Amino acid sequence: MVELIPPDQLLLILGMALVTYVSRVSPLLLLSSRQLNPHLMRWLEMVPPAVLAALLAPEILIGTGEDGAKTLFLSPDNIFLLAAIPTFIVGWLTKSFFGTVAVGMGAVALLRWLM
Repeated sequence: MVELIPPDQLLLILGMALVTYVSRVSPLLLLSSRQLNPHLMRWLEMVPPAVLAALLAPEILIGTGEDGAKTLFLSPDNIFLLAAIPTFIVGWLTKSFFGTVAVGMGAVALLRWLM
């Protein structure tokens, strides 16, 4: 009989699934019947944009130099930085996720075609 997944790996996957499930469901169960402080709610509303900014900023601003070292890449050759400008403007003015993503993808595609 062929063993698809070794038992230790299956146990590891099930353990990770359990930890992920518990960490996502426990706040829902514990806080669903409570009225939260408005300051806490305002702070929690800012978490997703802060995480998104923390993920995007290095991709937009950091480049790899000729020697392979990571450096700040503020240059007209940085297509991601150039594409971020109209993307941020559209996102700020329209508050549309789809529109922002479409403009960002279009800007990168256009810049790659032009450069």
